[in-house]
Amino acid sequence: MDIQDVIREQVSSNPVVLYMKGTPQFPQCGFSATAVQILKHCGVSAVAAVNVLENDAIRQGIKEFSNWPTIPQLYVGGEFVGGSDIMREMFENGELQQMLADAGAVR
Repeated sequence: MDIQDVIREQVSSNPVVLYMKGTPQFPQCGFSATAVQILKHCGVSAVAAVNVLENDAIRQGIKEFSNWPTIPQLYVGGEFVGGSDIMREMFENGELQQMLADAGAVR
């Protein structure tokens, strides 16, 4: 299985996937920390977090998969949402909360 297949499997088999630097418990960059905090504020019950610092193939592969150059990257219901700036904007206008609720990701 090539890296694109691995990513496709991760994204399609989890309601919420966050590709980030570090872990939700110990983010390794401010943008990843912001993304985790936004998801917590939304009441997300479970996030499949993928630490791109542990796997260079995933780190590069996710950028190609989404055609998005930066990390973190959020996927909800198999769809690419965006990075922390887009997450913040969607959170502020209520779109992210609705998307997460529709995906069954909110406790």
